[in-house]
Amino acid sequence: KILWIHDTRTIYIANRFPQHGHYVPQKFADNRIISSKYTVWNFVPKNLFEQFRRVANFYFLIIFLVQLMIDTPTSPITSGLPLFFVITVTAIKQGYEDWLRHKADNEVNGAPVYVVRSGGLVKTRSKNIRVGDIVRVAKDETFPVDLVLLSSDRVDGSCHVTTASLDGETNLKTHVAVPETAVLQSVANLDKLVAVIECQQPEADLYRFVGRITVSQQAEEIVRPLGPESLLLRGARLKNTKEIFGVAVYTGMETKMALNYKSKSQKRSAVEKYVYFLIPLLFVEVLIILRFISDFLAFLVLYNFIIPISLYVTVEMQKFLGSFFIGWDLDLYHEETNQRAQVNTSDLNEELGQVEYVFTDKTGTLTENEMQFRECSINGIKYQEVNGKLTPEGFPEDSPDGNRHGLVRLFGFPTISHPRWKVFYFREIFEELFLKAVCLCHTVQINADQTDGADGPWHANGITAPLEYYASSPDEKALVEAASRVGVVFTGISGDSMEVKSLGKPERYKLLHVLEFDPNRRRMSVIVESPSGEKLLFTKGAESSILPRSKSGEIDKTRIHVDEFALKGLRTLCVAYRRFTPEEYQEIGKRLHEARTALQQREERLADVFNFIERDLELLGATGVEDKLQEKVQETIEALRLAGIKVWVLTGDKHETAVSVSLSCGHFHRTMNILELVQHKSDSTCAEQLRQLAKRIKEDHVIQHGLVVDGTSLSLALREHEKLFMEVCKNCSAVLCCRMAPLQKAKVIRLLKTSPEKPITLAIGDGANDVSMIQEAHVGIGIMGKEGRQAVRNSDYAIARFKFLSKLLFVHGHFYYIRIATLVQYFFYKNVCFITPQFLYQFFCLFSQQTLYDSVYLTLYNICFTSLPVLIYSLFEQHVHPHVLQSKPVLYRDISKNAHLGFKPFLYWTILGFFHAFVFFYGSYLLMGEDTSLLGNGQMFGNWTFGTLVFTVMVITVTMKMALETHFWTWINHFVTWGSIVFYFIFSLFYGGIIWPFLHTQDMYFVFVQLLSSGSAWFAIILIVVACLFIDVVKKVLYRHLQPTSTEKAQLTEAGSGINCLDSMCCFSDGETACTSVRRMLERLMGRCSPTRVNRSWSSSDPFYANDRSILTLSTMDSATC
Repeated sequence: KILWIHDTRTIYIANRFPQHGHYVPQKFADNRIISSKYTVWNFVPKNLFEQFRRVANFYFLIIFLVQLMIDTPTSPITSGLPLFFVITVTAIKQGYEDWLRHKADNEVNGAPVYVVRSGGLVKTRSKNIRVGDIVRVAKDETFPVDLVLLSSDRVDGSCHVTTASLDGETNLKTHVAVPETAVLQSVANLDKLVAVIECQQPEADLYRFVGRITVSQQAEEIVRPLGPESLLLRGARLKNTKEIFGVAVYTGMETKMALNYKSKSQKRSAVEKYVYFLIPLLFVEVLIILRFISDFLAFLVLYNFIIPISLYVTVEMQKFLGSFFIGWDLDLYHEETNQRAQVNTSDLNEELGQVEYVFTDKTGTLTENEMQFRECSINGIKYQEVNGKLTPEGFPEDSPDGNRHGLVRLFGFPTISHPRWKVFYFREIFEELFLKAVCLCHTVQINADQTDGADGPWHANGITAPLEYYASSPDEKALVEAASRVGVVFTGISGDSMEVKSLGKPERYKLLHVLEFDPNRRRMSVIVESPSGEKLLFTKGAESSILPRSKSGEIDKTRIHVDEFALKGLRTLCVAYRRFTPEEYQEIGKRLHEARTALQQREERLADVFNFIERDLELLGATGVEDKLQEKVQETIEALRLAGIKVWVLTGDKHETAVSVSLSCGHFHRTMNILELVQHKSDSTCAEQLRQLAKRIKEDHVIQHGLVVDGTSLSLALREHEKLFMEVCKNCSAVLCCRMAPLQKAKVIRLLKTSPEKPITLAIGDGANDVSMIQEAHVGIGIMGKEGRQAVRNSDYAIARFKFLSKLLFVHGHFYYIRIATLVQYFFYKNVCFITPQFLYQFFCLFSQQTLYDSVYLTLYNICFTSLPVLIYSLFEQHVHPHVLQSKPVLYRDISKNAHLGFKPFLYWTILGFFHAFVFFYGSYLLMGEDTSLLGNGQMFGNWTFGTLVFTVMVITVTMKMALETHFWTWINHFVTWGSIVFYFIFSLFYGGIIWPFLHTQDMYFVFVQLLSSGSAWFAIILIVVACLFIDVVKKVLYRHLQPTSTEKAQLTEAGSGINCLDSMCCFSDGETACTSVRRMLERLMGRCSPTRVNRSWSSSDPFYANDRSILTLSTMDSATC
């Protein structure tokens, strides 16, 4: 079927293989799509292998095996049951997700399709399509394979498709068949087709396809090139076309859609890396404790509970469930486009609270990517569009001769009185060519319903009806619409001709060649044949790629006008043309055919031919298109700056345009000292400029500096002067990089990521050119814009507008970080509390490995008794009201640089755990250990009773400690907090009050009931719990009054909102001193602020907020709220 020759494959259409000569058939993938990970046979071994690759799971497996092999003080169940629970839950979750993938695959693979076989249409399933089959696809159907278009219901063999499901672009794209197959519109004719396709091997690039088709007709072989315009991708949808026929070239997992399933590199948050660091640290602590103990393995088993396996389960649940809050946030919902925030990677939620640098694209991210034509320069004269008219500079729109000033009125006038306008009289002048160039040099499509009818888009009265244009580039759409308003209307493509109406007169231009746009050339061109038979080249592109290739026209004036447009923040394009002699066009056609039919190095050959064609141009003029800023961009950038986050703008726009937009969006301030590193051609000049900039920054360290650097200078700076360049950048408040290539964006981020400070970076963009930097940054955010969905698909989070970034970071990021930091440290705290009494107990039992707690308690401590309060806390905690966090960006500084999960906070939680553990053990020992007759029935006070007393105090204390950390109380928090304590008591009564037949030994029988029957035991429980928590409460009170953080100052209550501050010293009534609030706090350890008593509010006189220059600052709150 297919013969592989180096990097090509040969496909025989309709599987008509050669009868003679060498042919080696080779089996290729069928058309089944497989997105599932497991099968029925490999699920168990493969899933277990993947789960035990995690260090924690493997560690607990080793512990479990040790318990099975040697005599240990605890039952293997204590380690095996939690491990089995974790492995089972994870396997069920992954199995269910994979079952859903299998179900989706079966629906896709079983979809009905029609294939041409044996002279007729045969209905079959999608998975049965083979390479070489001719497939029929009807209107609005999805292509089941990658097809080379053979024919359609149109005479020219064209069709329209939308690739929204592949790249998000909703515009209609035109695909065309080669002329030899376009005429084969019936099944019978297609069944007789004898042709061979040679094309490249499958690759993931959606926009690249290199091939050629050889059609045998009457003993003659005709070779035609095949490119992306001939390839219909699987997943795309047929539009505005009744039906098409195509030959399958890539099937199943070799289609471009399937090849783009490639998984991204796994990103891990700083908190997750810190947890992986803590677990080996705790393991080392256990080894130090056991260094002098002979029975190493037995004690290793006894103390392994200090490393909680349930921590992983809780963290995974917190990240997965917590990510839903971003999608549910109505403040992140964009009503106009009906788009809500998306979470593609829940592993990075807390990383949103640690961002130090934001790298943003400009077009479509800071701006709307909705282009409006504003100005143009034609033959050295500037024009502005005013009320739908193109008015020359210097002629007011409302002047007496205003009706004559628009170009619409000038074309065809018999006489013109004003001397300045006599040059516009003839039709073959630059202005007409300019507008026609704009109407012909593009890839714009028109709604097919509007191209029907004899009058086209014109009404009987000669007024144009609004045309609905589709374009992959918003710039092209804006220019074509502007030309339409002026009077030169693009009315569509018919066959191989482009139709234009100039002042109502239809003209037809034959489209000969399209030289597609590419980022290296930064221009596109079309070659057309005019109604008079002239061969014309129309070119438009960046001024840096057009002006150097122009030999005539008002080049100097146009360059000045382009710079003026850029200073106004307009996007600029230059337009030029060239006339070909018959000999020149013949040479061009020959070169283009050779390059386009080449199977090797086609791109390089085409680039050479394009450069050969696009030379000796005659400049027509330039255009200026405005891309409006998105709503609240300036406020968002200012808020990021107040939060201590540095913003870098990375754009491909020219220097002047980028600087103008930076100033308008607040990225650069008018008072900021703008430094420039641009237009350097050598290493020496670049290095010297960097040294001068560094010296200048050091001398003027009081002034804020902004840096502008272009792509060429950046390449030189990163080549040998990275350290000096980064030193300059870090000392600047804002950095703007213009004329950037996509890989340069990623390189800048990588350079900053790997610097000694290792800051957390965030990249945000909306286009395919932003994908590299989005994937490179610690956190990548895609904007659901108008440049497709590549950025969204490759991002970790997706939002509809740039303004949503402030809430995503200041609210969600803040909350997620506080929650996960507390969760991780609380887990280690409660396990230090759990295992330390076990170690202290060994001094009283001669290190005999006797356990202090029952094995059931050992197993259920982390699974049932203490797991839910911290999980609910990590999902719902709001220590500050969200509106306050977003209104006061400076609060973001309190959590920066991993402030809540560093060495000092971890050390505090660890010492607190040891302190509480000592109080549990020695408090119980001093109160109960000496008097063994304290039980009500006179029985002896045994070791199980003592261990149960310690365990009871411990469960209550660590649960109450979680309550002390909670600021946001809902009914769920109350239920799980107090319910966990109640559940422990109920479980212990049932566990110890009944003889369970399946237990070999029941040491705890009636122990808990006897313990609770002692009044002394109740007294000891209350006293020890109060003693443990009292120190922590006093510490909180003193720190909040003596060294309060800005976040603690902002912890205010709002009446009726359900947000209450646990530590009421943050709220006090007017006239009260700090001591008064401390006294009230000590009187009400578990009290809350009473909204009726508190009228503390913000005011402009508060010293903490005096320097807050944010325009988002709240006004003074009502005195009725706290």
